[in-house]
Amino acid sequence: MYSFFKIVLILIFKTIFRCKVSGQENIPKQGGLIIASNHISLWDPPLIGAFMPRPVHFMAKEELFTSPVFSWVIRQLNAFPVRRGTADRNAIRTAISIVENGKCLGLFPEGTRSKSGELGQAEPGLAMIAIKAGAAIVPTAIIGTNSKELFPQFEIRFGKPIFLDKNKADKDGINKISDAIMSEIKNLLDA
Repeated sequence: MYSFFKIVLILIFKTIFRCKVSGQENIPKQGGLIIASNHISLWDPPLIGAFMPRPVHFMAKEELFTSPVFSWVIRQLNAFPVRRGTADRNAIRTAISIVENGKCLGLFPEGTRSKSGELGQAEPGLAMIAIKAGAAIVPTAIIGTNSKELFPQFEIRFGKPIFLDKNKADKDGINKISDAIMSEIKNLLDA
């Protein structure tokens, strides 16, 4: 099902939204990986999933899992629930396990969509998961998905990976990594 939806989404993004993609060569072909992107609309997770050469697992707010049919669909697309507004230990363990098993995890460092479209402050979760799992992080910028135009042009830019060793997560290390990720995303947005 994942492959089918990926093909459909690529067709939609390329034809209707004239999507531009750059930096795919920066994505490591194997090993635990986190895609860290700005988040400006509901289009963002499918956009990342469509143009990633590897399947992506996403944390999604638990409210999306209340409908049995929709819950089944998004689980088939590698989404798993997270309780927002709290330190959801189960979701964090799931995220770390995904990365430790050499898979790709998609996260939005801000924790939620930016209503203004401006890049916000990073929550500590992404950096903590990356440090505990020893993940590579690919900063990613999404442009145009929040446009009010009928058929705006979308763009996705994958930056160069930041490689981290598996380590204990202390507050200072988490803050430094969070700042570095957000700085790279901002650079990609401004490029």
